[in-house]
Amino acid sequence: MNTFWSELRRTLVPDRAGADGPLPPLLVAMTFVTGLVDAFSFLELGHVFVANMTGNVVFLAFALGGAKGFSIPASLIALGAFSLGALGAGRISSRCRHNRSRLLSQVAAVQTLFLFAAVVLAGLSGGPVAPGYRYGLIVVLGGAMGLQNATARKLAVADLTTTVLTMTLTGLSADSALGGGGGSRAGRRVVAIGSMLLGALFGVLLVRHVDIAYPLAVAGVVVAGVASLARVLGRSDPAWIRFHNEQPPPGSSSA
Repeated sequence: MNTFWSELRRTLVPDRAGADGPLPPLLVAMTFVTGLVDAFSFLELGHVFVANMTGNVVFLAFALGGAKGFSIPASLIALGAFSLGALGAGRISSRCRHNRSRLLSQVAAVQTLFLFAAVVLAGLSGGPVAPGYRYGLIVVLGGAMGLQNATARKLAVADLTTTVLTMTLTGLSADSALGGGGGSRAGRRVVAIGSMLLGALFGVLLVRHVDIAYPLAVAGVVVAGVASLARVLGRSDPAWIRFHNEQPPPGSSSA
């Protein structure tokens, strides 16, 4: 139990001198964003996810099989937009290959633009979302979440992929004491699961009781904050900005 609480604390309030520095709480915030935008997309864009591509592959199969309520074009557009977003993150990553802080701040800045473009589209569309606006929203949101997912993959902070929880849940059970493990990173995994759950819950409440654009606006503000913090916290050249497979250059700061 002490290990659980210690891991939870280190995820939310990490050691700035640690291998990942402040990245864990920043990625927890991005996981919260995933819950927000997928709640909006599933409820308002017609049974389609913009972050969870596993779900879209299954939804595509449902649509191909003739199941009602699922759309072949929506699923394909979401998959394509997500892939293009991931491609864009790869291009940015190639320019920031030695600096995790710069990678996260630059990608999050671009993602913020996508999210606020989605806010404008949602505001113009009203509710229910008209077909033309629907596909535009799927494109910009799918691109935004492709950017995020590819960046989290490149940053490689354990159990914080920000969009996929299947392996997180698997690890939580398989590595538990009941599963014969030592319960390693259970605290972090619970934080990741909880942050997406809270994001989705908050997104549903905003869509149902306030306005459909609000989840996207909140997501945009959170991602803008992540972009700013990543930039500021990486300015002093701390050790965590380097990727795990890199050695610090001679004479560099490790503070």
